[in-house]
Amino acid sequence: MIDKTHDSPHGAEASADSLAASLFSEVFIADQLARDLIGKSLPKGMQISHFSVLNLLAHLNVERTPAELAEAFHVTRGAMTNTLSRLEWAGHIHIRPDWDDARRKFVAISPAGRAARDAALAAFMPRIADVVRDVGADRVRAALPVLRLLRKQLEETQRQVTRSR
Repeated sequence: MIDKTHDSPHGAEASADSLAASLFSEVFIADQLARDLIGKSLPKGMQISHFSVLNLLAHLNVERTPAELAEAFHVTRGAMTNTLSRLEWAGHIHIRPDWDDARRKFVAISPAGRAARDAALAAFMPRIADVVRDVGADRVRAALPVLRLLRKQLEETQRQVTRSR
């Protein structure tokens, strides 16, 4: 049977819409399943948002402002403030004032935060490594450039939407 959806402009548009819907459906479901797998593996009391902030701070190994962290995770400043408050309460981060501008603060990971991040990684890495092994390293390597391009395109689209408001 011959696919005639590309014979007319409306058919091609419908086909592109269907492809987009399928892609985002798979991304959303994979995201939910990955979050569930990782969330269940995290140490008691740690949420994925907590781990994500600790992981970024450990990776960068430099202080960041709450606003920079909110931007990095594409969340509101209020949401980031909530996450940082919980991490500070747990002793996983240090928050200090900016000595040059008292309105700003800087966030750094603490030794306890680094240990918590490392424990979290040790808890869930074997599970996600098994998933990658089951899918196949070559397939994952082939998918990464497409997923990175998709993320960059979504970031650009989000910036354009934000600017147009």
